[in-house]
Amino acid sequence: MSDTPASSPASPVPPIARRGLLLVLSSPSGAGKTTLSKRLLATDASLGVSVSVTTRAPRPGEVDGREYHFISPDEFTRRETAGELLEWAHVHGNRYGTPRGPVEEALAAGRDMLFDIDWQGAQQIREKLAGDVVSVFILPPTGKALEKRLVSRAQDAPEVVARRVAAAASEIAHWPEYDYVIVNGQIEESFAALSSIVTAERHKRQRQTGIASFVRGIIAEL
Repeated sequence: MSDTPASSPASPVPPIARRGLLLVLSSPSGAGKTTLSKRLLATDASLGVSVSVTTRAPRPGEVDGREYHFISPDEFTRRETAGELLEWAHVHGNRYGTPRGPVEEALAAGRDMLFDIDWQGAQQIREKLAGDVVSVFILPPTGKALEKRLVSRAQDAPEVVARRVAAAASEIAHWPEYDYVIVNGQIEESFAALSSIVTAERHKRQRQTGIASFVRGIIAEL
């Protein structure tokens, strides 16, 4: 007869209070961060998206309030002056910003938010909410691959593509400012790496605000 004890049924783990995190993804245009963002949002119900405001015109297929809130330059200036934006930046001739209110509410409620923003916005958010930020920079496998992706997606005029290619080197130079770096050669591998980062960061001790009382409860039962 075996001395090995029978395995006990799994015990349900009660919810533990946690402060939300801000997952910041940045990359040069065409490196794949939007594809990774959409896939992560589609597979992770605990992750919400921060919908930015922008002064640029919608691209084909984009919906106001889904990809961006499309607003006028005057309205953007009003929100910036009123302190309603957590971060803002000028990118390729347009202005982008993150509404402050929804982000602060999500953090306090323990909800995670995803940001698909450039390095300028990442710097500003890090300055204001450093302890809540998890930043990931997405790199292309090669410079030629980046240029090919920009041309093949056919979303922008040739002069816009040329401008984005020219700006890529200066954008990539900011990779050392990020917590993690993923080289996006194969989307499956990149997505697996990104998912692992999110899982690990959610389990950080300092982010689990209810872990101390949870542990005290365990000890009290012993």
